[in-house]
Amino acid sequence: MHRFLQSSITRSVTTRTYLLHSFVFPSYRYFSLFAAEGDVDDGGDAPQAWKSVEGLRRCSANHVPLSPITFLERAAKVYRDRTSLVYGCRNFTWNQTHQRCLKLASALSQIGISRGDVVSTLAPNVPAMYELHFAVPMAGAVLCTLNSRLDSAMVSVLLAHSEAKILFVDQGLLEIARGALDLLAKTNTKPPILVLISEGDDDPSPTSIVPYEYESFLETGQIEFEIKRPKSEWDPISVNYTSGTTSRPKGVVYSHRGAYLNTIATLFLHGMQSMPVYLWTVPMFHCNGWCLTWGVAAQGGTNICMKNVSPSKIFENIALHNVTHMGGAPTVLNMIVNSSVREQKPISHKVVICTGGSPPPPQILLKMEELGFSVTHLYGLTETYGPGTFCVLKPEWESLPPEEQSKLKARQGMQHLGLQDVDILDPVTMEKVPADGKTMGEVMFRGNTVMSGYFKDSKATEEAFKGGWFHSGDLAVKHPDGYIEVKDRLKDIIISGGENISTIQVETVLYSHPAVLEAAVVARPDNHWGQTPCAFVKLKEGFNIDSQELVLFCRGHLPHYMAPKTVIFEELPRTSTGKIQKYILREKAKALGSLS
Repeated sequence: MHRFLQSSITRSVTTRTYLLHSFVFPSYRYFSLFAAEGDVDDGGDAPQAWKSVEGLRRCSANHVPLSPITFLERAAKVYRDRTSLVYGCRNFTWNQTHQRCLKLASALSQIGISRGDVVSTLAPNVPAMYELHFAVPMAGAVLCTLNSRLDSAMVSVLLAHSEAKILFVDQGLLEIARGALDLLAKTNTKPPILVLISEGDDDPSPTSIVPYEYESFLETGQIEFEIKRPKSEWDPISVNYTSGTTSRPKGVVYSHRGAYLNTIATLFLHGMQSMPVYLWTVPMFHCNGWCLTWGVAAQGGTNICMKNVSPSKIFENIALHNVTHMGGAPTVLNMIVNSSVREQKPISHKVVICTGGSPPPPQILLKMEELGFSVTHLYGLTETYGPGTFCVLKPEWESLPPEEQSKLKARQGMQHLGLQDVDILDPVTMEKVPADGKTMGEVMFRGNTVMSGYFKDSKATEEAFKGGWFHSGDLAVKHPDGYIEVKDRLKDIIISGGENISTIQVETVLYSHPAVLEAAVVARPDNHWGQTPCAFVKLKEGFNIDSQELVLFCRGHLPHYMAPKTVIFEELPRTSTGKIQKYILREKAKALGSLS
């Protein structure tokens, strides 16, 4: 009946070796830690020294698997009639949100979604996206939130890799989803069932392609639904795909335990006390909204949802709803500081904003403070559930000039409470680099809020956890005060608007153009997006095309944000062995300055 697939890693803990297994049942997939010898504590702690102490016992009275599901259940009791979510003219209380999530989980179960099945979403920050973060794990399933910027080709690849059973798709992205399903049909891959997230009073009629509409589907469920809680806190709660190549996607697996702990840690670093008002400018599809989809429920806050982000909408919502907290990549901060006077509205109170995704320019931080925002800088990766470090502001910095303060605040800081350690190590020797602010090494993480592993990719998991640390791929220095500062990337990833862009993927598309002989893509600094792709191209003899033609060609084969914004035609510098010298091209792109 059961088919067992051993995957991922082995790790030594004292005298025992533990194996990470992937159990694959019919329509059932989940990860769980088991000891190769004997039983283990839920969570993999060993040895079980407590068992030797007379009178101690682990049972349901003192041990329950950690899960963010409990945050919603508590919110429905403690903050029952307080507003949980606002979206335009729609609003809900925590009691209503709890009941809607129960009904949605019930509806999922009624159509055959069982423990371990993957349920995907393709949607912006709308109420359905928030509810699915609770309803899917309440049904025992695994949530997979796809980037709403992706094209049909990439969506089809990720749907196939995740083996999603259902895809909840926003009405504005329906054509992308349909295109993805068409591509799946060509490969004889069973497509997921579509559930349309629509807006307005007129619900679209079911069709053979879209058999369900979200609100109608939700209403088929029962409030009395019995939640399918995780059997182990190591059970997966979500799969988040890293940005990058479609040929080998990396699905980062989050556990209920890790999500619970990182949610609490993020609340602390965000300074989010009881009943905050949180403005959703961070995409919920990105690291599950930095775990704050669950965090706002934990504190009984109010979620202010926006489908599209603009400076005028940000200021409008802050004034209208008395927003206390928000988040966003430096792109969002840059959008705010460069907004017109007409778009801005006076802020009568401090709004705490966490920023991450790429190092924020110090001058942007300074301008944000002048506008009435209190900026907290965090750093992390998809593999660390989003935030992993944050720059704790120290009182003694207040006596420094504003420019100096901004430089200190732009550093990535130290690990949050959910991690044991973050350090800068030599990736070859695994020795710590000196805290001199000059010697570069790789940022490495260790602790309870590091991913479980890469979905169906044992080799990548082993490589990422080599030496007992998670290898980030980022180069950084450690300052004498212990704070880290990211300087560069080991791989040539471009971070544009908080999204990772694989240069190899862009180069592959460029090489597919009949006029292109050679191509290399690097990051060009941008005051708005942080970075944009800059392509250096050598044309084949006899061809003569302009840069705009290549840009349009790439936009036809890639999500638009991944297409080069700059194309330069010239000979590419190479080493004696023929390797393109990208560091020379990076300097040239840097000298061009910002495109925005």
